[in-house]
Amino acid sequence: MELSVAIQGVAGCFHDEAAREYFQGQDVNTVPCETFHDMMDVLRSDASMLGIMAIENTIAGSLLQNHELLRQSNHKVIGEFRKYISHSLVALPGQSIEDIVEVNSHPMALRQCEQFLMKYPNMKLVETNDTAGSAQIISERNLRGHAAVCGKYAGELYGLNVLAEDIQTNKRNFTRFLIIADPDTAAEFTRGMKPNKASIEFTLPHNQGSLSAVLTIFSFYGMNLTKIQSLPIIGREWEYRFYIDLTYSDYTRYRQSVDAVRPLINDFKILGEYEESKQ
Repeated sequence: MELSVAIQGVAGCFHDEAAREYFQGQDVNTVPCETFHDMMDVLRSDASMLGIMAIENTIAGSLLQNHELLRQSNHKVIGEFRKYISHSLVALPGQSIEDIVEVNSHPMALRQCEQFLMKYPNMKLVETNDTAGSAQIISERNLRGHAAVCGKYAGELYGLNVLAEDIQTNKRNFTRFLIIADPDTAAEFTRGMKPNKASIEFTLPHNQGSLSAVLTIFSFYGMNLTKIQSLPIIGREWEYRFYIDLTYSDYTRYRQSVDAVRPLINDFKILGEYEESKQ
């Protein structure tokens, strides 16, 4: 059965790569969306479709907008995937690195490859909206003298040659993606899985020690907090919404910990229970 997976970006982007790697061995059709908002609209229109969404990066940190999009939707997290992000410099066949006068890519990718690109002062760096999209434009418009910073897969997809690969300054560049599904179909995609991780969100009263009390309870039940993220609540000064990821080895103890903290928190929601990425 073909899986339809909505992605942010064009074919060949890192979301596209991550989807194909996560569902390796399955027939995957990725559906490109211009923005994450557009992606959520597409998912709402078709309950059979899955989505993949970047949620944090080891260099750039959390994608706060995506935390909110996930909370506002009814979609459930059914899995996660950690992907090593490797940037390549790609250009039209027949071009050498000495021929390149302009490099196009997303501003984050250009910053991540700054040390390499600084070796070539003749290259003008031009920011675009997308890494793979830059490769696509160079290919479709036959732009000689232009190169894109993108994934190697994107370069190959658009018929470009790799001039240099793994050019990012920090070689510990990973992005964590969440796989999300409509709540009515989530169960069929998680059948047979053994969840050992959960993403939850809640608000707290503006009382002294309120967060400490919640964390103490999770600790008592043996929960391992792998992430905690706070966002201000608009219109409620000095109040915050908390997003927490935790792992566990005993599902019953996890559910007991959730029941124990419920009286202390507000607006509680389980965003998903799923298997932790092995990468």
